Amino acid sequence: MENKNVGWLILGISAIIIGIIFLFKSALEQISASSCSMEAALCPMNKTIDQQTYLSLAIVGILVVIGLVLIFSKPKEKLVIKRIKEKVEIKRKPIDYTKLDKEEKPIIKALEKAQGTMFQSDLVEKTGFDKVKVTRILDRLEGKQIIERKRRGMTNVVVLK
Repeated sequence: MENKNVGWLILGISAIIIGIIFLFKSALEQISASSCSMEAALCPMNKTIDQQTYLSLAIVGILVVIGLVLIFSKPKEKLVIKRIKEKVEIKRKPIDYTKLDKEEKPIIKALEKAQGTMFQSDLVEKTGFDKVKVTRILDRLEGKQIIERKRRGMTNVVVLK
């Protein structure tokens, strides 16, 4: 439920409680007038009726203030997130195979088949090279700024730039 609706609900309940308080006050005054043998001004029951009425109205006043605060407070702004439905394609500059060694070409071809991203351990399996050899080749390719390695847990992810 919105804050504004809760505020109106609290104000409505407060109005009902105020009506009930005055009904009880008038009923108590009638009872005290019939049961108290003293004058109305001197009867201690009348004094307690007034004190109880003021205390009850003060509590209802607090409820009214809370209701008004809820009605006039600004609702929290909702964050609107728009999702882009277009598929973003990363444009890579074409790789010049003439500048690559014969050992670097199979690694680049394997990366291109995997859409530019692959785990380093998968490269070892696909190319058939040793782990050390693949690491050294990737170091050279990283130096030429053709690939980029990102650490993911215990392995590296190799990404074409």
